[in-house]
Amino acid sequence: MKLIAAMSGGVDSAVAAARAHEDGHEVIGIHLALSKNPQKYRSGARGCCTVEDSHDARRAADRIGIPFYIWDMSDEFHQGVVEDFLSEYQSGRTPNPCLRCNEKIKFAAVLDRARAMGFDGVVTGHYAQMREHESDGKSYRAMFRAVDPAKDQSYVLAVLDGEQLKGAFFPLGDTTKEEIREEARRRNLAVAAKPDSHDICFVPSGDNAGWLRERLGSETGPIVDESGEKLGEHRGAYTYTVGQRRGLGITKPREDGAPRYVLRIEPISNTVVVGERDSLAITEIIGERVIWCGPKPKEVMSSSSSGSTTVSNSTRGLVQVRAHGKAIGCSYEVIGEDQTQVRISCDEPIFGLAPGQGAVLYDGDRVVGSSTVAETR
Repeated sequence: MKLIAAMSGGVDSAVAAARAHEDGHEVIGIHLALSKNPQKYRSGARGCCTVEDSHDARRAADRIGIPFYIWDMSDEFHQGVVEDFLSEYQSGRTPNPCLRCNEKIKFAAVLDRARAMGFDGVVTGHYAQMREHESDGKSYRAMFRAVDPAKDQSYVLAVLDGEQLKGAFFPLGDTTKEEIREEARRRNLAVAAKPDSHDICFVPSGDNAGWLRERLGSETGPIVDESGEKLGEHRGAYTYTVGQRRGLGITKPREDGAPRYVLRIEPISNTVVVGERDSLAITEIIGERVIWCGPKPKEVMSSSSSGSTTVSNSTRGLVQVRAHGKAIGCSYEVIGEDQTQVRISCDEPIFGLAPGQGAVLYDGDRVVGSSTVAETR
């Protein structure tokens, strides 16, 4: 096959490209330039869009023995990821930019360009597994969790639809991180000991609140409890997130010293509402922008006590709401006139879930689909 290897400049993507090349595929390495001025987003080597990273990717490609190019994706990245990030926070939501980047850039813009050039797909260093899965007598490519639970990235890849997954290749899903570093050393790749990237790649120093204030201003507003009593003032409601406990700016602490948590952000009134942790517990999620990683789940057939067969719109599965969080049992059903929403009923309470975050559905280790949290109950 002819494959594009997306090389971030880190150890994972370098080993993924090397494995694809070693397996006999025709591989071309590409590095994504996500800003026309890399210093605009981040300097240093903790992101995935720096000048240093592009140099590391080129050296790895030279060592592997594959052609290497830099693709300018700065306009697509700014519009699809950075502007979306700002807009979501401005609306009182908490976005996950890695989900949007995988959806809009790595497996939309890149895959589309690769296919237009005659390539079969894109290879990345993500930790997930692709296997054939059979449903209703039909076989299709499905995504499963990686064998290394600490590195599993199926959560942030769940924004890929079935057609995109046909062109997605993840060679590292059957390997642990330590084994990947050891393999990189055997291959004499200079990035073998390079630290993993952290934080949001386009936010300098990981200071999300400061970065948002620079672009959205710092309009002050009230911090209130659930009764409406004012407890302090904030410097931008969008710098808070549901479930936050520290750095709230409260000037009237509770008499018993118990902590307060952010319960919700109200952008229209520029208000942050805080309360007790128990008020954060939710058992129902309404998700929008539903993406199925394969065929849409069908209705579940069940037998009633009288022995007659009835149809339920509900499907059993697991839901995960954070990249490395716990997956819990749930039932879910497609709702809405246009069938683009999903209602997820959780078997146990989830705390601190904010609108804008991702809710990913699993059937065991298989990724079923994802949605963006619209509201919680």
